[in-house]
Amino acid sequence: MAKLVEVIPNFSEGRRPEVLDEIIDAILSVEGVVLLDKEMDSDHNRAVVTYVGEPQAAAEAAFRGIKKASEVLDLSTHTGEHPRMGATDVCPFVPISEVTTEECIELAKQVGERVGTELNIPVYLYELAASRPERVNLADVRRGQYEGIRDEIETNPDRVPDFGPAKMNIKAGATAVGVRLPLVAYNVYLDTPHVSVAKRIAKAIRSQSGGFMYCKALGFEIKERHQAQVSMNLVHYKKTPIFRVFEAIKSEANRWGVNVTSSEIIGLVPNDALVDVSDFYLKLENFSKDQILEEKLNKSMEAQSKGRGLLDFVESVASSSPAPGGGSVSACAGTLAAALSGMVCRLTLGKKKYQDVQDEMSETLKRADDLKMELYKLIQEDADAFDAVMAARKLPKDTDKQKEARLEAIQKATIIAAEVPLKVMKTSLEVMAVAQVAAEKGNVNSVSDAGCAALNARSAVLGAFLNVKINLPGIDDEAVRKRLETEADRIRNEAERTAQSVYDLVLSKI
Repeated sequence: MAKLVEVIPNFSEGRRPEVLDEIIDAILSVEGVVLLDKEMDSDHNRAVVTYVGEPQAAAEAAFRGIKKASEVLDLSTHTGEHPRMGATDVCPFVPISEVTTEECIELAKQVGERVGTELNIPVYLYELAASRPERVNLADVRRGQYEGIRDEIETNPDRVPDFGPAKMNIKAGATAVGVRLPLVAYNVYLDTPHVSVAKRIAKAIRSQSGGFMYCKALGFEIKERHQAQVSMNLVHYKKTPIFRVFEAIKSEANRWGVNVTSSEIIGLVPNDALVDVSDFYLKLENFSKDQILEEKLNKSMEAQSKGRGLLDFVESVASSSPAPGGGSVSACAGTLAAALSGMVCRLTLGKKKYQDVQDEMSETLKRADDLKMELYKLIQEDADAFDAVMAARKLPKDTDKQKEARLEAIQKATIIAAEVPLKVMKTSLEVMAVAQVAAEKGNVNSVSDAGCAALNARSAVLGAFLNVKINLPGIDDEAVRKRLETEADRIRNEAERTAQSVYDLVLSKI
């Protein structure tokens, strides 16, 4: 399964869907990020967005979302029931698949530093990413909300942010960036409009005042429904399950002469959390999740499809179709080279032995991940470029005008068909530089992987070089042809030298 991080930024906007869409568009502008859910609440004037992606993509999307929110929202005029301190109020990272909590903490710090430095927004690290014990609890970080932090941040040492200026961004406020495990956002409605009852119940059940250890709760008045609401975050649904909290709320409500009318899940919920509820209320005996049809189907389908994506690509290359061909395969080799380089960086980060190179390795890792995505896109771009040449050749040529248009289309497509593998060459050469840093300063136990990365990048350069060369005779413009040829020759020669240098270095270390 791929490395996946879930990110759930909360934005202080619950009344203008078109504004939230602008923020979501900024998030989804990052390749590989998938939107899972979005929720808006007009009373709270708050939106919760949930998306997933590979670690670096998820982090970049978080930054872009926070940046866009700072441009389109104004906290100085914001009103709503829910506590808030920023346009992007909170932005938690949640490890989902093949990602450690420590990796998510690194992502939170990266994003926090960028937001503080580039956007001049005070950033507080919270939950598992907290820099000090008193900032673990979000409620403590957000104490006083926007107005309170604004008034204290410049004079109270306890309010100094982890990143960014010790001065409130009047328009964007402050932002909490953190790491947590999956939680359940759960609301229960009462058949009374009196918010005082909801607040008493919330106080009885939340951990802060002696209730459930992993329950955070507040009471709100939901004016449009003429009801009071107990709003909760269950931060460890296994140790504080939904059904126990629900039963406690019913009991507390009865004490005050009111009833529970309904409840709701906000955003996404882990399947296990609802299975536990069913198990409790149905009093099931010897129940197993494997008895759920969808669970069994998902496991079976996952087992069958494991590795299918790569196999599909291999089979498409092996087919009688001329595309994807050598150019796409070269881009694939470059993608794998970048991925290997990133692996070496990750195996170096966090190790005491390599403490002196942590900052450089973090930067190298970011570059490796960026190059990996660039080359991944070039796999398809090369196949598309070839298809465009074939399509141009099939254009009608019955009249002089058609012939002229056809030849012009062929020329344009052929130039692109040469430029795409040249991009593969340039990008793969950059991968070799990343692999060289990994070999020189990375975890010595993985130095052979850095060497393999450099050699795969060399293969990518040379393979792409052949794809540039084969298209050159079809280009009529001598200046363009010469430019492409000169650049390709230069990159090939530099790649040969760099690959040999890295290869010799790796041999000296093993």
